[in-house]
Amino acid sequence: MNSPAVSVEDVTVRYGDVLALEGVSLTVPPGRICGLLGTNGSGKSTLFKTVVGTITPERGRVRLHGSTPAQARRRGLIGYVPQSEQVDWAFPVRVVDVVMMGRYGHMGITRRPRRADREAVAEALERTHLTELAHRQIGALSGGQRKRAFVARGIAQGASVFLLDEPFAGVDKRSEATIADVLRSMRDEGHALLVSTHDLASVPGLCDEAVLLQRRVVANGAPDEVLTPERLFEAFGIDIRPAGEAA
Repeated sequence: MNSPAVSVEDVTVRYGDVLALEGVSLTVPPGRICGLLGTNGSGKSTLFKTVVGTITPERGRVRLHGSTPAQARRRGLIGYVPQSEQVDWAFPVRVVDVVMMGRYGHMGITRRPRRADREAVAEALERTHLTELAHRQIGALSGGQRKRAFVARGIAQGASVFLLDEPFAGVDKRSEATIADVLRSMRDEGHALLVSTHDLASVPGLCDEAVLLQRRVVANGAPDEVLTPERLFEAFGIDIRPAGEAA
């Protein structure tokens, strides 16, 4: 595949009179981790929904390996790890069942797992250190274990593009390290990953590039070029310059 894994071109999204995204453009090549940074209300979740295809932009277009979001979903190209609050944790489903959902596109209409499906799920559980918790109800897991379960679902699915919405929020240090290791290994295997996070300190060690978003793209490039005091002030309103340098 010679096209970018993720291509967002001049995307504008409105909710009624509210401008959520304005002229947003970015690309994520295969084998790269891109950190998506911004305040609450900056448009990160809207951008994710637009890339997945649940929101149609007013202007612009999205392509995933050259396909529309709808085509990419049908081909199983997109793996999505949601924020915890978007999931009904009381639903009576086991960890292994959540991960097996990633195989549905491979099963046909019967949704009957075959040997290849079970092997893919077992490998995904092992990579995310969840094998021993496979038969536990998903809501009984810790926050970090839940995030790992959705990462495992995407791995089992065989997705080539991963969208992770705040994967480190509310997780313990062990799960944070495990998730980061898994993301790096997926990058090394050629997957493209778009990761939204509030944890600015983790970005240089995890991400190959970063995007500062405030309804529009404030900055896009290598983390050390993006996470400058001036740009952080523009995106977050946080002035970390020495007192003598502040305007």
